[in-house]
Amino acid sequence: MSGAQVPRGAPSYWRRRSGSAALLLPVGALFRSVAACRRWLYRYDILRRVRLPVPVIVVGNISVGGSGKTPVVAWLVEELRQAGRHPGIVSRGHGGDASTRGQVRLVDADADPGLCGDEPVLLARLAACPVAVGRDRPAAARALLAAHPECDVIVSDDGMQHYRLARTVEVAVVDEAALGNCWPLPSGPLREPLARLSGVDLILAHGELSPGLRAAAGDAPVVPMRLAGERFRAVANPEQCCGADAFAGRRVHALAGIGQPQRFFDQLTAMGIDVVPHPFPDHYRYRASDLAFAPGEPKLMTSKDAVKCAAFAPPDAWELPVRAIIDAEAIGLILEKLDDGRQTA
Repeated sequence: MSGAQVPRGAPSYWRRRSGSAALLLPVGALFRSVAACRRWLYRYDILRRVRLPVPVIVVGNISVGGSGKTPVVAWLVEELRQAGRHPGIVSRGHGGDASTRGQVRLVDADADPGLCGDEPVLLARLAACPVAVGRDRPAAARALLAAHPECDVIVSDDGMQHYRLARTVEVAVVDEAALGNCWPLPSGPLREPLARLSGVDLILAHGELSPGLRAAAGDAPVVPMRLAGERFRAVANPEQCCGADAFAGRRVHALAGIGQPQRFFDQLTAMGIDVVPHPFPDHYRYRASDLAFAPGEPKLMTSKDAVKCAAFAPPDAWELPVRAIIDAEAIGLILEKLDDGRQTA
């Protein structure tokens, strides 16, 4: 997978198989064995799983870094609501204090991303449903259900490897470019082997999967997805919107503190915008000084970045909201599994 994208700041050898990566394979083999053993212990209830009184849908991936899970969770919540369900969301809250201090927090649209994490606050705004964050996902889910007893299904954001929480449906979001050299941590970006995909209930794939990855997925159904966004809105004044043509012929800066910043830059280029890229680490905590450059020149960013910059964004900062475009087949499979009601391993 030469030239594959991996998270910003990750070792360069994650991109392709090399001697440097191979030296770490013994450690990677140990990591893979521990992960497999842990999953086996939970699967057979040797380590006790927590079963909630409502079904749980896990949306996650097998690699480090972003794969588009946040817009997928927002899509899923809306589809569940259209089907008559009352969903709530639980998340670790990466990038927020709750994820490191072991606290459980209920999140609303006005919550501080520095406390709760950027993605949970963004989801609270996008999905308009109850959200709770905490390193202990079962505790977060119980707190959410106690505060919102109307919730009849929990969506766990990025929880595939959190086996202590029993789940009814597993959805893996796969961006093959983010799989890098397809080796396990630390020699590559994989948290679990490719074969793990064969055990999920649904794979949402950015584009076509390669024959090798499709074979590894086995009989798991694969539904393509894409992220779409056409209109920009001012970070400091969301009522102010414009199209890509507003930036034609101008020097434009693109800021992205996400797992795959190049994906955002490529999306802007495909919209006909010639941008100067400014990549930041995933979950980066922006400061006003990060936007205090090139006054008067537009600065474009993702919604995940904008949620952290709203308090100090200059008038020339713009957000590109995106939504997940997914075939109706996907929600049909999820609802069928929910109706079946059996928990997956």
